[in-house]
Amino acid sequence: MSTKPLAILFIVVLGVFLCGCESTYYSAMEEVGYHKRDILIDRIEQAQEAQIEGQEQFKSALEQFKSVVNFDGGELEEVYNQLNDEYENSVEAAEEISNRIEKVDSVASALFDEWSDELNQYTSTNLRRDSERKLKETQRRYKNLLNAMRKTEKSIDPVLNTLRDNTLYLKHNLNARAISSLKNELGTVNKNVNALIDNMEQAIRESDAFIKQLKQG
Repeated sequence: MSTKPLAILFIVVLGVFLCGCESTYYSAMEEVGYHKRDILIDRIEQAQEAQIEGQEQFKSALEQFKSVVNFDGGELEEVYNQLNDEYENSVEAAEEISNRIEKVDSVASALFDEWSDELNQYTSTNLRRDSERKLKETQRRYKNLLNAMRKTEKSIDPVLNTLRDNTLYLKHNLNARAISSLKNELGTVNKNVNALIDNMEQAIRESDAFIKQLKQG
């Protein structure tokens, strides 16, 4: 960005906080040469980062759950607190992923609306046709990306549900029998976390492919 955007960036921040209007943000950013396509790429990369960080968090939660079921002496309350911390961190990671996906979809919708509206401004039939073809192809690829991200989002719920159930159970049953009961849940937790990580990997690959297409024009 150039040096002139300080005042504009202030307007961006003020506009977003005062009215929560994404269009205000987009307009201000375009004033400094940062268009919706650029914002979309940035937000997809941020969604990727959230998913990568989420993978690490859910793996950590799985490892903590394994340590619980393999508990062999010590303070059970401390074990519970550690598992509860992992659950709460996982909830935060899930919320961040969902938030990033919503931000991606918001700017993508704005970009496609703008692109579609601008088709009517062409006087060249050939250029209009080519732009329309690229728009449809980009929308098709974006649909694949969004579906992959939504699939990831949905696969988070079973993980959080199982973690929450087992954390609550342990909270009210701090004894060896409770630990024994949780062993029966390990297979489910492991399966859900692995499925989630696989879906995240697929979404990240779709993101890379979509960003590459956008940059190629």
